[in-house]
Amino acid sequence: MTIEVGKKVGKLEGEGTGGKFDLSAHKGSKVVLYFYPKDNTPGCTTEAGDFAAQHKAFTRAGAVIVGVSRDSLKSHEGFRAKQGLPFDLVSDPDEAWCERFDVIKMKNMYGKQVRGIERSTFVIDGEGRLAREWRGVKVPGHVAEVLEFVKSL
Repeated sequence: MTIEVGKKVGKLEGEGTGGKFDLSAHKGSKVVLYFYPKDNTPGCTTEAGDFAAQHKAFTRAGAVIVGVSRDSLKSHEGFRAKQGLPFDLVSDPDEAWCERFDVIKMKNMYGKQVRGIERSTFVIDGEGRLAREWRGVKVPGHVAEVLEFVKSL
């Protein structure tokens, strides 16, 4: 069941670098969920760095940032420490979150078809509804666009 803009996200829990992440614990806050393909790869490192650079601005706007990929918790902890990320990363090895947000796609990688995460960002409002989605994200300028949207909520 894919989540649609304007609809409630419902129960969303997972293991993250800060312990168990539970969406219901963030009622009243905006949540920025960004899905990325893999820890420690160039585009994902740049995107994480962009979110980290704007972390204080997101916090002032009443938002929590959470990165999600299929990497293990151990990989996430190393990536978060190496990059000095001020937000949690959720591990989704069974792809439950990926399926819910419909971000698993067939992609071309060096001429081969591979199944992977399509870089995507979702903003959930303080009432737990999906407020906006970005799919097939290109990293440059993306975080600034998400921040402007969050400020407008």
